[in-house]
Amino acid sequence: MRKVSRVARVMPQGGSSQVENKQLVLGAEGWEKTTPFLFLSEDWFGAPKGFEEHPHRGMQTVTVVLEGAIEHRDHTGAHGVLSAGDVQWMTAGHGVLHSEMPHGKETAHTLQLWLNLPRKMKMIPARYQDQRFSETPKRSVEGGEVRVYAGRSGGVQHGHGSDYPMSLLDIRLEAGAKLGQEVSTKDRGFVYVLEGRATIGGQEVSKGDVAWFEPGEGDELSIAALEDFRGLLFAGEPIHEPAVAYGPFVMNTKQEIQQAFLDYQAGKLVAQR
Repeated sequence: MRKVSRVARVMPQGGSSQVENKQLVLGAEGWEKTTPFLFLSEDWFGAPKGFEEHPHRGMQTVTVVLEGAIEHRDHTGAHGVLSAGDVQWMTAGHGVLHSEMPHGKETAHTLQLWLNLPRKMKMIPARYQDQRFSETPKRSVEGGEVRVYAGRSGGVQHGHGSDYPMSLLDIRLEAGAKLGQEVSTKDRGFVYVLEGRATIGGQEVSKGDVAWFEPGEGDELSIAALEDFRGLLFAGEPIHEPAVAYGPFVMNTKQEIQQAFLDYQAGKLVAQR
């Protein structure tokens, strides 16, 4: 069995000009401990707040809509609405200009993960993939279910929407239910507890906890619900390269960050090589 190596807590951030409330789920520990994952932000925002047009380069975002709906637009003319249960996979690569705003009168409640790209992929073309809740397969288990957005759970699998491979599972268990979830021995990952309490990989966790597991022995993670439980499992193979970030750009060197800003100011960020 894979053991949980450490348990962290979300960090409340309060409101801002963009959101009513924010929590930092990961990003304060240092990327060497969390690679390939960089940040995970939990946000609540309603009109007129939101994330107006802004750039990215050198990374990917994975946006999970928990409640409400968001409307996205980008420099290519792509446009769509994501509702509760939908996930958007966005590769910034060479560069993207996009916006994410609340749709309708409800407050949007989202999780957005920043997933790194290795050096050889940082300047690939930008792309989007919207994944609908209704089209996402699920595994039924005694006392619960696993929605497989990317990866595998039992005999159910779904291809990853990111350019760098990762797993994303939405796990829901009734109190007393148990799950043995396969995980690659090469992957680092974490379970973010959205609701309830459970024992995961030998550690008791509750709402707001982030339970981490490291690459190594053990290809199954045990989850036993102590109360009605919901958690999101993210996993991916670490990227052992330097990572430098400033604002919305994530590259390998400071010089590449400077170039990203120069390209943005010159209107060349989204031009492909």
